[in-house]
Amino acid sequence: MTYIVTERCASSRYTDCVADCPVDCFYEIKDPHMLIINPDECIDCALCEPECPVEAIFQEDLVPEKWEKFISMNYSFFGQECNG
Repeated sequence: MTYIVTERCASSRYTDCVADCPVDCFYEIKDPHMLIINPDECIDCALCEPECPVEAIFQEDLVPEKWEKFISMNYSFFGQECNG
C-alpha cells in the first residue's frame, strides 16, 4: 500500500515531506501544481505523513472520501491502475 497526496497539497509549495522520504518517491506535477508519490517506490514508512504542514498525505486506504479521486490520479500519473 502506498501513501497518497491529496488536494490540500495543491499550490502549497511545502516540501517538508520530501526531505524525510528515505527513497525519494515524491515527484512534482504541474496540473494541479502539487507533489505526488510513486506507488512503486513508496516503502510505506509513514515518515512523510506527519511532516506535511497542510495534512495532505494519507495512507491509501485512509484517504477521506472527498479526496478519493486522488488515488486513481496518483496511480494513473505513473501509468498504473490502482488496486482498489
